[in-house]
Amino acid sequence: MTNFSELRVFLCMTPTSMNFSFDRLMGLAERIFNQDPLSGHLFLFVNRYRNRIKILYWDRDGFCIWYKRLERGVFELPTHGPEGIELDHKQLSRLLGGLDLRSGRRRRRRYRRVLANSCHDALP
Repeated sequence: MTNFSELRVFLCMTPTSMNFSFDRLMGLAERIFNQDPLSGHLFLFVNRYRNRIKILYWDRDGFCIWYKRLERGVFELPTHGPEGIELDHKQLSRLLGGLDLRSGRRRRRRYRRVLANSCHDALP
């Protein structure tokens, strides 16, 4: 079981190809963050358009990749920084939840599904 109090979160600030899989992402984690990918820490990679994110992590007996594609909007990243930075848990939650990392406010232009009250309301 993962001990979340010891979990660290690393964000790659350089745009990353979403075609990269386990081995390439492991190599980036080692090179950019100087961290062992087997540590169980989270390694985040965002594409050039900032609408897709991959998270690489070690789960006791193998690597996992969590992948999210936004239907509208972008992930709000810190504007400046080195090639890779460390985030805290609040920043990770804000990033994935569509909040601005600096202000904590919800970003406009994110997709929100509008549900009809009944099946009849949805018919033309």
